Amino acid sequence: QVQLVESGGGLVQAGGSLRLSCAASGRTFSNYGMGWFRQVPGKEREFVAAIRWSGTSYADSVKGKFTISRDNAKNTVYLQMNKLKPEDTAVYYCAAGKSPLGYSDYWGQGTQVTVAS
Repeated sequence: QVQLVESGGGLVQAGGSLRLSCAASGRTFSNYGMGWFRQVPGKEREFVAAIRWSGTSYADSVKGKFTISRDNAKNTVYLQMNKLKPEDTAVYYCAAGKSPLGYSDYWGQGTQVTVAS
């Protein structure tokens, strides 16, 4: 059974940084895509970043601020978030794909990120 467990969320001041981690178990994801999404109450879950064999991709709103990376030996994906703003406040979800190009078939439980102004 695939499990994705996020960690690293919390409260940070505007302009600060956080690094989210997502540990995957139940399967080796080194050949599959993984991603990060976020959601605020009352809004749709939105794409943040993804990493696949073909490279990385980012939402326009986080380009230049966030960096997605992975450690295949640890079956873990990270999201380094810098220059955080209050509008980055959300529950952040880790996701993983069933194929090399997919990155949103399995989901974690989410971790809260709150950016104080």
